[in-house]
Amino acid sequence: MSMLADEADLVDLGLRWAPGFSALGPAFFTELQPRPLPDPYWVGVSARVAGDLGLDPSWLQSDEGLAAFVGNSPVAGTRPFASVYSGHQFGVWAGQLGDGRAIFLGETAGGLEVQLKGAGPTPYSRMGDGRAVLRSSIREFLCSEAMHGLGIPTTRALCVTGSDARVRREELETAAVVARVAPSFIRFGHFEHFAANQREDELRALANYVIDRYYPECRVSPRFGGNAYAALLEAVSERTAALVAQWQAVGFCHGVMNTDNMSILGLTIDYGPFQFLDGFDPRHICNHSDTSGRYAFNQQPNVAYWNLFCLAQALLPLIGDQEVAVAALESYKTVFPREFEARMRAKLGLAEAAEGDRALIEGVLKLLAQEKVDYTIFWRRLSHGVASGDVEPVRDLFVDRPGLDAWLQSYAGRRAGTPAADTAARMLRSNPKFVLRNHLGQQAIEAAGQKDFSGVATLLRLLESPFDEHAGRDAFAGFPPDWASTIEISCSS
Repeated sequence: MSMLADEADLVDLGLRWAPGFSALGPAFFTELQPRPLPDPYWVGVSARVAGDLGLDPSWLQSDEGLAAFVGNSPVAGTRPFASVYSGHQFGVWAGQLGDGRAIFLGETAGGLEVQLKGAGPTPYSRMGDGRAVLRSSIREFLCSEAMHGLGIPTTRALCVTGSDARVRREELETAAVVARVAPSFIRFGHFEHFAANQREDELRALANYVIDRYYPECRVSPRFGGNAYAALLEAVSERTAALVAQWQAVGFCHGVMNTDNMSILGLTIDYGPFQFLDGFDPRHICNHSDTSGRYAFNQQPNVAYWNLFCLAQALLPLIGDQEVAVAALESYKTVFPREFEARMRAKLGLAEAAEGDRALIEGVLKLLAQEKVDYTIFWRRLSHGVASGDVEPVRDLFVDRPGLDAWLQSYAGRRAGTPAADTAARMLRSNPKFVLRNHLGQQAIEAAGQKDFSGVATLLRLLESPFDEHAGRDAFAGFPPDWASTIEISCSS
């Protein structure tokens, strides 16, 4: 318990807390308490994440729960803190960064860290107010759970709380707090911070903590002559490759892949200007602030590798040999295409790899890009078309029907001999009906601004099980309205 806390105001969540990251010592963080917000209210709660934490969802929505997760009452057994890190932002070294508005409550005995994002300024806020706004908080809450529903590694979101306190961004908005949950929030930037400041003792302590806690196999790996730090770099590279392959297969744009937004565990982290593609445009830029297109959809695999190279540079004092560090990155170049093709084969309902699969995948992506066909709707219609034998709804998406027909013929030949029902079943497990499109999030946000949170709750239910049909909810799986293309999402939140 922090000495800043008044015992009379403590909220007991009924959880046991462990030292976790804070055991690394004060060089890694600053202890502080969240700043209260006036007249808080509930916006959304994930019962599934509550269950993972061991919290009763009904109690969670009590006044005590509200006070705890908006940051107004200290939580028994915790020593809140904000961590320090550095990083490259848009390819440029930005120096010291840190948790500018995220405050750790701590780590549960079950191994999950809990953060309050938007809980007030920290020593790392860089003149910012330490707050998050309702708009971005709802987006992060919903997308965290949407990605989990899609089976993509991600940080999670327990709840969103709001307040009518005003926060100035491009205009005045209202404040909110997201309670985020993950096995670890350690980023590439944590390693970069200590490497850049030539603090090798802290760098080694951090690497040892990550290896012993999350990658124990690196201690006994024969790879790289038993160099555990090189083995760690390779393991992180492979997890990152697999993660980005899943992003590309589902049509997810992160929007701001700075090194301080890259998880050491290969999780999707920091939901800012993200977007799921509507029309398939490989060069799509979802971040209005990204004027150079550095983080365009088709650049994400290369940017991830660039970020891993930065991590390799940070770990070099521990690895000890530049050639070994470069070799530890090499598997990214094989894991990413392998994982991407595996994900795309699953979308096509193909159980096994075969010669010609890459050409089949590249062929359909080229057709989709030529006409900017709606990505999610195409794959879902194709899934149903295989099941029913009627591909006319798929053909209706294209102007170039001869081109599509030629591809469909090749695809039919590739899956010949496999029962259509088996193929379709695999497809329907891989091609979601529902994704968090920008316009759906915007509608929920606008309603929430009027204290109507039913849209948030509805989207949460759909996105938690996005492969299910959810009878009566087809409107949430339809084409985006024309105005959706005018939505601008930036880094400001």
